[in-house]
Amino acid sequence: MGLKSLSKVLLEERYSTDKEVLLCYGYDASGLDITPVAVVWPHDTTDIVKITRFAYENKYKIIPRGAGTGMTGGSVPAENSILMSLEKMNHILELDVENHNVLVEPGVINGSLQLELEAKGYFYPPDPASLNICSIGGNVAENAGGPRAVKYGVTRDYVMQLEAVLPDGRVINTGVKTAKGVVGYDLTRLLVGSEGTLATISKIRLKILPQPESIVTMLSAFTSIESAAMTVSKIIATGIIPRTIELMDRLTLYAVNRLKQVGFPEDIDSLLLIEVDGNRRAIAKEADVISNICNEFGGKIKVALENQSREFLWDARRSVSPALYKLSPTKLNEDVVVPINKVPALLMGVEKLSEKHDLPIACFGHAGDGNIHVNIMTDKNNRESFEKAEKVVRELFELTLSLGGTISGEHGVGLTKAKYIDMELDMINIDLMKGIKKLFDPQNILNPGKIFPNDKR
Repeated sequence: MGLKSLSKVLLEERYSTDKEVLLCYGYDASGLDITPVAVVWPHDTTDIVKITRFAYENKYKIIPRGAGTGMTGGSVPAENSILMSLEKMNHILELDVENHNVLVEPGVINGSLQLELEAKGYFYPPDPASLNICSIGGNVAENAGGPRAVKYGVTRDYVMQLEAVLPDGRVINTGVKTAKGVVGYDLTRLLVGSEGTLATISKIRLKILPQPESIVTMLSAFTSIESAAMTVSKIIATGIIPRTIELMDRLTLYAVNRLKQVGFPEDIDSLLLIEVDGNRRAIAKEADVISNICNEFGGKIKVALENQSREFLWDARRSVSPALYKLSPTKLNEDVVVPINKVPALLMGVEKLSEKHDLPIACFGHAGDGNIHVNIMTDKNNRESFEKAEKVVRELFELTLSLGGTISGEHGVGLTKAKYIDMELDMINIDLMKGIKKLFDPQNILNPGKIFPNDKR
């Protein structure tokens, strides 16, 4: 059957083959762009099953897509593929406050869920910078983190149960609603971070937490990025675990000032945005300790005393990525992670790479858990500049791995990092992972070409 036969599977308004529509779903935040042959908008699990069986029987590829905010091409279509946008499945199905969990569809926007929970006195800790546009389904597929990961962990730490559709149309339910459960292999954690290559997620049960009693937000300015990085290491070494420790370097601050007119001082080299939360008295003591450590390394502290000031600072932090795009036609955004005490060495190494290759590099991100976003500013239309940028990426990964780190903390592998995966994983691991993919998806119809490099053997 051809694509016209979709009318036998879905209502007319739930699919499209119009060229104008297809163009809108051919790319994500990676900048890669490949047009699908059709776009479908399932409204429930039954629709996903119908679409999946249609594709399975007619040898089309399926590309699950959340909000298209991924940075590595994870939702970019493959050849002869149907793009399955889950944006219409955007309902909060159940809020179980007695057991501290919530059941949602994959198209629910992270920020919308946060607002709903906040009204009930709860919160969902994973909070990517794109929380106001990214979907929970996409967060699960990429195992998203965010600023609060330093204290609260990442998406996989909050996914309790999943309903998902396999590539042949069968539906599986994984995980448990209880706090504990060790019956069989943990398929839930396997699907989290699998980048849509094993199954299409249709329902998600998430653990939620009560809102903390109080939050203190501090901003500390430094005259060198090394001092800021050493401050982070010492804060964590004291045993205090802040809610967030975000770092922004000089180029990042310049970009945000240009976009938002925030008024960050121009004579500083870096900023730390630090929050502690919990019992009011306890966090007051923690804030004092942190202030003293910042002062020890030359940091000048300011405290945001009301919610409006807090939101102003976080709005500035979340605007970093779009702000950097204003400085350069292209940026390669790598989300490497190193042990926390190696953050100073990573940042110093990045400065040397910038000087060596004569390319601006902006660093920002979650310094409290060692996850630094390294943005190499280039122009994909300038061959010399782009080739230098690609050399920087490989040398950055070599540096990261030499420090005991990983080449991706929360963006995943997708298309853009597939050629580097064997820098970190040996062939035994890669072959086992390929075996899992083949077991779930023997016809390779679900998000093909993502994660794994071509087999050079």
